[in-house]
Amino acid sequence: MSEENRNEDVAQLPYEAARDELVGIVRAMEAGSTPLEETLAMWERGEALAARCQQILDQAEAKLSKAAGEGAN
Repeated sequence: MSEENRNEDVAQLPYEAARDELVGIVRAMEAGSTPLEETLAMWERGEALAARCQQILDQAEAKLSKAAGEGAN
């Protein structure tokens, strides 16, 4: 299974779910008891989750900026 297929569900996750899963991955990786292959898969998933969180935050920021601009008129 390719990295893309393994992480395609990330695009549908709400912010809180993506953040919580990312926190879990970081904790597991910090523990250091995961085999290398699984660690690499976790890293790839973590990258996808971090990108999803950033995407959601960027969208929220754009909406707030637009609302603030409309409110100034």
